[in-house]
Amino acid sequence: MTTPADQRPLTILIAADTYPPDVNGAAQFGYRLAKGMTARGHNVHVLASRDSKGKSFTEFREEATVHRLRSHKAFTHESFRLCFPWEIKKEISLLFDRVNPDVVHIQSHYMIGEHVLYEAVKRGVRIIATNHFMPENLNPFLPFPQWFKDIIGRVSWKDMGKVMGQADVVTTPTPLAARAMHEHAFLRKVLPLSNGIDSAAYELKPGEHIEPHPHPTVLFAGRLAEEKHVDVLIEAIGKTPPELNVHLEIVGGGEVRSALEDLVRRLGLTGRVKFLGLASDEELRTAYIRADLFCMPGTAELQSLVTLEAMSASTPVVLADAMALPHLVRDGENGYLFTPNDSDDLAKKITQVLELPKEEQRAMGRASRQMVEPHSIQGTLQTFEDLYRGASYEDKVV
Repeated sequence: MTTPADQRPLTILIAADTYPPDVNGAAQFGYRLAKGMTARGHNVHVLASRDSKGKSFTEFREEATVHRLRSHKAFTHESFRLCFPWEIKKEISLLFDRVNPDVVHIQSHYMIGEHVLYEAVKRGVRIIATNHFMPENLNPFLPFPQWFKDIIGRVSWKDMGKVMGQADVVTTPTPLAARAMHEHAFLRKVLPLSNGIDSAAYELKPGEHIEPHPHPTVLFAGRLAEEKHVDVLIEAIGKTPPELNVHLEIVGGGEVRSALEDLVRRLGLTGRVKFLGLASDEELRTAYIRADLFCMPGTAELQSLVTLEAMSASTPVVLADAMALPHLVRDGENGYLFTPNDSDDLAKKITQVLELPKEEQRAMGRASRQMVEPHSIQGTLQTFEDLYRGASYEDKVV
């Protein structure tokens, strides 16, 4: 789809505190947003951090012109980078001079997003703000006692309200996240707007055949981080009936991988649990299609793009009953919810699905596929383009 002839292309500046090669939902959304808006005929610039030491630079990529800011490694996280205000404020100002954006779209209230917003406010540029984070997401990476983490969380919520409250429109992927922002950041108007998914990309192509697994296989895809609770999933696999011979594939990398590998060895599951590491889009697509069941045990999901991708591949799901995940399950129809951090309950729900006759499992998969239809990426891109051009919160509330 391209921009209609009667509407001029826009110059869009996307401020992304995390962006590929980072592997997480927010980074993937930023990439897809840039790619989608470029495909619609807009002039797209992305401002993100470098993923290594060095001076700021600009690279010309297929999805956008990407400006990389100097950054520093966060000592508590293996991949997250910090941009210091005194190093980036001047560069952001100079970038505005060069790019002259019609609209900026910030992806968080931290560092890059915050200072791009302040520069846009100063210049009278239209601002859309999308929140992909909950302050609690940071807890596993903060080396402090819980009482101090709680204080940091309250301060972060307050800062979110202070920063994003200056935007023309604020969005977040789910109604649950919007409510949390109302309650904790005191943002009066937040538009729930799905990150969007190209669901057709995960279907079998005409004439395509992908060999199924020889044994029932559960798939997890995502960052291997504490809040994903992949350890609970591994324990659950060990608690499924031996005669089912349930296997697990884990796609992704992260700071807890070595601990998870140790757990697999301790439980004697080496022959049934496979770590695939980071995967290309095509490899991940194949993994979704081959899987008999997708599981997301994480308890801090604002939407979970990987779950939407798995559902697009007509895969049944078993998801933690936490945060936004309940919106993606019709219990008994396309899968089940399980009690968070309860490996016994998770093992029970996995077993319930995998003991079903194959036709009933396929029916669950078809129900998953039908449920992702409202999350069309083209609908999401159209809504953001309307917001960029001046539509208001009220225009988009159904």
